Amino acid sequence: MENRLYKRDIISIADFDRKDLELVLETAAQLKNSPRPDLLQGKVIASCFFEASTRTRLSFETAVQRLGGTLIGFSDAGNTSAKKGETLADSVNIISSYTDAFVMRHPQEGSARLASEFSSVPVINGGDGSNQHPTQTLLDLFSIRECQGKLDGLKVAFVGDLKYGRTVHSLAQALCHFGAEFTFIAPKALAMPDYILEELDEKGIKYRFSDSIEETAPQVDIIYMTRVQKERFDETEYKHIASKYILDVESLKDAKENLKVLHPLPRVDEIAVEVDKTPYAYYFQQAENGVYARQALLALVLNEVV
Repeated sequence: MENRLYKRDIISIADFDRKDLELVLETAAQLKNSPRPDLLQGKVIASCFFEASTRTRLSFETAVQRLGGTLIGFSDAGNTSAKKGETLADSVNIISSYTDAFVMRHPQEGSARLASEFSSVPVINGGDGSNQHPTQTLLDLFSIRECQGKLDGLKVAFVGDLKYGRTVHSLAQALCHFGAEFTFIAPKALAMPDYILEELDEKGIKYRFSDSIEETAPQVDIIYMTRVQKERFDETEYKHIASKYILDVESLKDAKENLKVLHPLPRVDEIAVEVDKTPYAYYFQQAENGVYARQALLALVLNEVV
C-alpha cells in the first residue's frame, strides 16, 4: 500500500481521506500483531506537552520506545522558556532542529497548524484546545474496526457532552467516510454543534436525536460515552443533567449482542463501574490501542516504506 503519510504533518482528521485512514488502521493492526522495534532506530522524537495529559503523552512515548526511537521533551510548559515569554513559533523552530518529528499538545486552538509552519520536521497534533485530537480519532476507529470486524455501515450513538467534546466531532467526521448512522444523546446545552450537523447533511449521513440510552442500546453497534463537564453548570443543574446520562448495567439489558461501549477517558460517573465486567465494555482495550495507532502514525510519517 502506498505510504501517503510520509513526511506529512498530522494536524486534523479532516486532512485524512478514506485511503489515509485505512493505511493507518492496517499498519496499526500489523504492528499490534508483529512488533517492529527497528522502525524508529536512530530517530529522536520531541514530545512537547504544553498542557497536562496522561494517556496521550504516555502512549506516544511508549510508541516511540517500542519502535526503537528516543525521546526528548517535557510534560509541563512551566519548566520551559515559554514561561519566560518565548513564542510558540520560536520554541518549535528550535526544538524541531534537534529532532526528526515533533509531537505536541497545546491549550490554544490552531496551535498545531501554526507549529507546522515553523517546524523543519513533521508535526503530530496531540490535541489543540477544543479543536482537534486526530490521534484519538485514529485509535477510536482502530478499536471500532477491531471489535466490530468492519467500519462500513455501523450505527453509532454519541452520549454526553457533544458540544465541547473534540473527540466526538472528529470521530463523527471520520465515520462519514464509512457510511455510519448516528444517534445523538445530550442535554440541549451540550448538543452537537450546527456546523457538524451541516457537514453530515451535506454528505447525506443519517442521524437522529434521543434522550434515552436504554431505548437506543438495542439499535446501535457502538455507544461512545463522554463526560458531562461539571464546570459548565451550577451544582443543582449539573446533578440533574448528569444523572440522565449515566450508563449502567440496567440500561444495557436489551443491547445488541455485538454492542461495545467506548469512552476516551478519563471517566467520572458517566459509566457505572459494574459495566466494566460486562462483555460490552471496550474502553480499556480502546486506551491500550492508543499505543498501536500512534506507533502506526510515527512509523508512516518517518519511513517511506513500512
